[in-house]
Amino acid sequence: MSCQNFEKGYYTAYRHLAEDDLDVVLHLGDYIYENLPRRNLPRRHVGGEPADLLGYRVRHALYKTDRDLQAAHARHPFVATWDDHEVENDYAGRHPVEGGDPAAFLRRRAAAYRAYWEHMPLRRPPHGPTMPLYRRLRFGDLVELNLLDTRQYRDDQPCDEDAGGGRVVTCPERVDPPPHHPRQPPAALAAGRPGPLPGRLERARPAGRHGRAGPAPRCRPRLVERRLGRLRGRPRPHPPVPVGAPAGQPGRAHRRHPRLLRQRPAASWARPDAPVVATELVGTSISSGASKSSGFRKHLRDNPNIRFVESRLRGYTRCTVIRDCWYADLRVVDTIERPGAPVRTLASYVVESGRPGAEQV
Repeated sequence: MSCQNFEKGYYTAYRHLAEDDLDVVLHLGDYIYENLPRRNLPRRHVGGEPADLLGYRVRHALYKTDRDLQAAHARHPFVATWDDHEVENDYAGRHPVEGGDPAAFLRRRAAAYRAYWEHMPLRRPPHGPTMPLYRRLRFGDLVELNLLDTRQYRDDQPCDEDAGGGRVVTCPERVDPPPHHPRQPPAALAAGRPGPLPGRLERARPAGRHGRAGPAPRCRPRLVERRLGRLRGRPRPHPPVPVGAPAGQPGRAHRRHPRLLRQRPAASWARPDAPVVATELVGTSISSGASKSSGFRKHLRDNPNIRFVESRLRGYTRCTVIRDCWYADLRVVDTIERPGAPVRTLASYVVESGRPGAEQV
């Protein structure tokens, strides 16, 4: 799960998640939101927008008062990474979204990272405005989880003058490969030690029963990144794209990822007959808002790579992994405007070993 704006609604999905028989919970970011209190919402933030350690501690403490979130943490171990709202909306690396003094922003980032570490189940503490977060987790010989940090090392988002981190049609810098600091891994590749993500995905073999690398099993699921896919629109060949997502930065990240997954040229989203190189599960949020899914559904016939879209409902994705299959259930509640809504499975998919792509079940 991800994206739990306290003001936007109740965390009912967490109550149901706490009652599920789970081994681990993956939280993919936006654990808190930093915005000022707003009116006419189900709940309200306390205090002003956090910018120092006290402010971020207060904001985390407020979120932890939610009883359903408490129940989920009490029942299940969490594996977490951050996105942007843990510091500031749409920040990129050392770049605040609206410019300003870089030194002041790094002080703010240091405070946010410290409070995040204090309130989350993490071992390695921050060092000023930096924090070792990306890592690799291995679950026996079944799953290797590469947990990414897509904010701390991120290049400044392209087209900022036009989009401010939002959507644009295009701009020259969106398709140009960016420079990288020689000691910082690209954000999309910051996935753990030892070595960068590309080599590990090519070499990865889950350990055998005695801890030694054994023959590759028939099914090796890996979680790599969020929102890699692109959406083609009609009649415009270049519809607006979210420049904050990898799909909106083809020169920066988008063209890299398929090559990381197999040693072949990158697949083309514009070709219906292009080979499937990965299955992407994009979850909904716990409580934060999203764009209307009708805007996506009208383009589905032009995007055979997209199997299912529904962004109006809130919840989480429950995954069950066995040797030959990865099952995914999209669990949703009908409302977050009041507590106590029941949960239901909106859709279920399976990815089978030897059959690229997800199939609805």
